[in-house]
Amino acid sequence: MAGSCTLPLSYKIQNSFVPSLCISKASPAFPMRTSTQFPSRFLTHACFKSKSTTLSVSAAGTSFTWDDVLRISQPESLPDDPSDISGFFQKVKICNRGSEKQSEFLPFVIEDEIVGYLHNGFAQHLKRFKDVFFFPRDDSYGGRIGAHVTLHPMLGKPEDRTGAVGDVVKCLGEELIPGIRNELYPVKSSFGSRVFFSLERAAAPYFGIKAYGVQMNGYIERNGQKLLWIGKRSQGKATYPGMLDQLVAGGLPHGIACGENLVKECEEEAGIPRSIANEAIPVGAVSYMDIDGYRYKRDVLFCYDLKLPESFRPENQDGEVDSFKLIPARHVANVIRRTQFFKPNCSLVIIDFLFRHGYMKPEHFGYLDLLQSLRSGDCS
Repeated sequence: MAGSCTLPLSYKIQNSFVPSLCISKASPAFPMRTSTQFPSRFLTHACFKSKSTTLSVSAAGTSFTWDDVLRISQPESLPDDPSDISGFFQKVKICNRGSEKQSEFLPFVIEDEIVGYLHNGFAQHLKRFKDVFFFPRDDSYGGRIGAHVTLHPMLGKPEDRTGAVGDVVKCLGEELIPGIRNELYPVKSSFGSRVFFSLERAAAPYFGIKAYGVQMNGYIERNGQKLLWIGKRSQGKATYPGMLDQLVAGGLPHGIACGENLVKECEEEAGIPRSIANEAIPVGAVSYMDIDGYRYKRDVLFCYDLKLPESFRPENQDGEVDSFKLIPARHVANVIRRTQFFKPNCSLVIIDFLFRHGYMKPEHFGYLDLLQSLRSGDCS
């Protein structure tokens, strides 16, 4: 392979989950992005205070306990209006940053189809690998820089592309692409279309490929109200350690269907047997577009609901979840509105649950805008 693996890095990867909260219109050069217009009252960051205490969570995401979660979830814990949904808008914006930076990215094209976007700075690291990547100088795919990225014509088979790009990812190493998992994601232009090759999961946002996942709301019904099982991520997780999460969630690797992947994740993350997991109902999807440095996340999350037996108690099997709590859905809504305790994209899935189960009302100002914003990314 051409190029040296000792390239000095001029770019520092930023990993803080506390983002700048801004969203702007989609660029014509990136037509797949859906632009959601937010009412002006939702464009500033909401800061909730009770007496002299400001609710916040550190960038590490580990500075709270279940006692904190339960306390802040109580309706009477803060003098705010339950019909004020501005806190939900803030969580949507956290997942949809950086649209004004789309001009910094080059289309990644394979066989005349756009499969991703690469930051111009990241692309400079790839130019050393001349037997893997080509950089034609034309703007026929909408890139503002007057070029696009493609693979060497000799890499005509999916397995050849997978191997060659995989070698590049290993060569670039953890300093540029942290969190390598040795798990492959399919590279394709849209869900259900043909797979051009497979890419290391950690590299997916650096190549701007479409990534898919499954996320499940597990709940019970008791005395006429719904209660959600919520997980707290292990402190050992590479991403968002100690933060709140869905009962079950996982990325969609290459070669497995959504339903089968969900059953697998149910067993691994919550000890839910196949006989129960098969009852999960697919209820739609949420999507978002997030640019942070070299990373361009274009994610679609397939949402599922599973009504569990009241006697069921989740037990983590893979060490990725520290503990679980059963919390009334209305109280979970308060946690999302008032804090940043949840892993960001989990908030979108739960907000969708709140819409579908009648916890959101059309009388709430911004109802339709919030509903639309849950699919701010390219949902294809």
